[in-house]
Amino acid sequence: VTLVESGGGSAQAGGSLRLACDAPPGTFKEYCMGWLRRVPGKGPEGVATISTTGATTYADSVKGRFTISRDQAKDTLYLQLDALKPEDTATYYCAADLSSYCTHTRTFYYYGQGTQVTVSS
Repeated sequence: VTLVESGGGSAQAGGSLRLACDAPPGTFKEYCMGWLRRVPGKGPEGVATISTTGATTYADSVKGRFTISRDQAKDTLYLQLDALKPEDTATYYCAADLSSYCTHTRTFYYYGQGTQVTVSS
């Protein structure tokens, strides 16, 4: 499964960004999809997931500020980042896994190349 992220960039604290992830056709019908982020020197942090049925989960650190969604017609996964904080600065990765266990705390089998998000105070 090849995943291609886009939409990263720079924003000021309190601002918004939207990340997108293009997936192969039909991926969302079979795969748990998620977003993770990583800061140099730290382990990856699961941010959000969306299951094949559309159920979503979020890390406590982003709950109420980030929204995961998908457009099945476009085979595109999104992550809307609102009320950004400097601590949201990281490389964000789109991910997919065939497992039905779909929660932001899981590891994934497939990852995209990542897109950088930088939030300034």
